[in-house]
Parts: sequence; C-alpha cells; structure tokens
Amino acid sequence: MIARYTRPELGAIWSDRARMERWRQVEVAACEELPWLLQSGGQGPGPSEQELAAIRAADFSVEAVAERERQTGHDLAAFVDVLGAAAGAAGRWVHYGLTSSDVLDTALALQLRAASEPILAGAKRLVQVLAERAREHAQTLCVGRTHGIHAEPTTFGCKLAGFAFEAHRNAERLQRAFAGVAIGAISGPVGTYSATGPEYERRVLARLELEGERHSTQVIPRDRHAELLCAIALAGAGIERLGTEIRHLQRTEVSEALEPFGSLQKGSSAMPHKRNPIGSEQLCGLARLLRGNALAALEDVALWHERDISHSSVERVILPDATILLDYLQERAIKLVAGLEVDAQRMAANLELTGGGVYSAALLLALVRSGMERDRAYRVVQQAAMQAREQGRGLRECLPEELPLSGAELDQIFDPGHYVRHVPEIIARLDAIAPAL
Repeated sequence: MIARYTRPELGAIWSDRARMERWRQVEVAACEELPWLLQSGGQGPGPSEQELAAIRAADFSVEAVAERERQTGHDLAAFVDVLGAAAGAAGRWVHYGLTSSDVLDTALALQLRAASEPILAGAKRLVQVLAERAREHAQTLCVGRTHGIHAEPTTFGCKLAGFAFEAHRNAERLQRAFAGVAIGAISGPVGTYSATGPEYERRVLARLELEGERHSTQVIPRDRHAELLCAIALAGAGIERLGTEIRHLQRTEVSEALEPFGSLQKGSSAMPHKRNPIGSEQLCGLARLLRGNALAALEDVALWHERDISHSSVERVILPDATILLDYLQERAIKLVAGLEVDAQRMAANLELTGGGVYSAALLLALVRSGMERDRAYRVVQQAAMQAREQGRGLRECLPEELPLSGAELDQIFDPGHYVRHVPEIIARLDAIAPAL
C-alpha cells in the first residue's frame, strides 16, 4: 500500500524485515523442540544447548536474503541459507523436517495476529464514537429519507445509532475472522508429518502461542483468509455507507452536517467558497479496493491438490493492503464522526420543506381508524399532499373540511415528537455495545 494510506504501526508489520523476523521466530521455535522430537524417536540428541543458543542469536539482513534469492529463486530457501550460515555449525538444524509452507503460513498467522490488534482496537473506537454522537443528538430532529425523498421525522441520533450497531457487528466479525487465521501448521510435505509428528507441531505452536490447523494438507486452507478478507470488505462497506450518508447531508441543498474542515484547508484550488466532502468521499473510494481484495481472496481458495503457490503472489498484495487500508479507513472515519458539525436548525428547517407531507402516513392511519376505507383514505391524503406541493401550502391547510378528525387529533398527527417517542429506547440499546463514558 502506498505511504499516503499507511499508518506507521500497520506498515511496520508488513515490512520485509518484519516478515522475515516472523520466519526466524518460527524456525527458532521449531529448532527448540528438536531435542524432544529426536530423543523421543530414538534418533539422537538433536541440537545441543550451545547450538540452540547460536541459532537463537543468528541474525539476517533483508539485503543478504534478497541477494541469495537471486541465486536460489526461492525466498524462504534463501532465508534458511542466510540464517543457517549466521548460526555457524549449528545452522544445519535450521529448517530440519520442515517445508516452506510450515514457515510461511505459520509466520503469516503471526503477522495477521499482530495486525489484528490495532485494527480491532480501531473498530471498537469507531463503535464508541458513533454511540457517543448518537447520544448527543438523540433529540435532534431531522427528516428521514427513503429513495432520497423525505419520508417521516427521525432524529440524527437515531440515524447515527444505526451506524454504531453496524460498526459493532463489523467489529465482532473482524474479531472472529482474525481468530480464524491465527492458525499455524508444522505438518511437513503434504501435511502428513512424515519427518516430525503431531505432538511436535503442538509443542512448536505452543511456543508461538498459536492454535494448530486440524489438517493443513501442507498449506493452511485459504477459506480462513478469504473469510478475513470478506469481513474486512464488510467493515469497509459499513464505513462507505457512513461516508455516503455524510456526503449527501453535506450537499449545498441539504447542508445538515459538515465534515471537519481545517482553518487553513482549501476545498477547491479554483473556487475559494468550496467546502468539499473529501474525507467521506475518500472513505467511499477506498472501500472499493477492499471489496476487490475480498474477491481475490475467494479466488485463492481453490488450490491444486495438496499445495500450489497460485495464492502466494496474490496474498503478498491483498493481505498487507487490506489490513493497512482498513486500519486507515477506521481512523479516518473516527475523526470524521468525532469532528462532524451538525446543523440542527437546518435539519429542523428541512423537516418542514414538504409543508407537513412527512406526516401523511399518520394521517392515513387516523382516517382508517375513523372508519374510512383504506384506498379512499390514501387518495384523500395523496390529493391534499399534491395540492399542497403545487400551491406551496401546508398539507393540513389542504385537507377537506369534512374529514372525521378533531383538531386535537390533527395536532398530534402534525407533531414531530409523536414520531420519535420511541427513540430514547433505541438509543438506550447502545449501552449494550458501547457503555456511556
């Protein structure tokens, strides 16, 4: 991922040095269990304590591995050569009984586990900030829109609560999916433990604090990684939905909410009056990349027989990019929501744009309760609403005088508070996912 969208913590996790360091950790853990493996199998003492100390102390450089790879054409084999040489005579034990996927897939699990920590923390912060702003605007009246058209009154807090609950679902999905890829395998060629054994695998993975794959076939099944990429894509889609809402609310004709804008910021290079929704537009654009990565991950599931590497080149791109992008998107969304400027007066004014048309559903139901046949009641209200719009008058003014409704009944129908009376209960449900601070 380009530096523009990479926050330092995630970028460091996916650096060449960090990737190879995870390889080293796996190789060292495997060597540390060799004395048990070989002694329990009656095959000799295995590496001595002095040799293990040399292996633990062995280091590498990315440049040395790259130079060796130019000769071997195999990155992991090049790494094993460099690390083994650094360990001196003890280097003969490095990679004993292992195959490349044992190291690559297990190390990848360590990287993904490291990436999960800031991402899951960010997902929870997004839930919290959405819930806090929802509580803040629990009683801020605004119009609800369906198909982009004014529908019925709601509150801005109620609107934000929906995004908070979606963000919470995404956080839970991400947590499950990251747990699903925190899986290692030390099962050898074609996954049969021909040179080691299941107990050896358990012991090595315990050192790395990883669960083991039940059957790795040499590679860990890629449905796990596809699930993670799909969870990331869903989280991105939720952020995109939030961004889309804010983009619409920021339109000049609406102007109900404005994303943060710095004192020296420029909205347009040519038109100084512009305050463009570039933050929310960015959320929407980058979410598209996450969906593309998810598709690529799904394509990686079907590998040949016990192993091929058609997934490898794809994952070198999509796993760093997807995790880095989601981390970036979450942080941008958090700042956008926290700094969102809400214009309650404009929301109230927009609520009245239809002259009371947003109360038509309650009016229809009142007429049905009075005994009027539903279709006739619908046509009466519809005609009055059309007349009000054409004449620029209020819906209540255009109602036929003979309607079987009292003034008190009409007062309640045209009272926006009646429509949002249950919002406090909806807002209270946020306590279950984001307790009030």
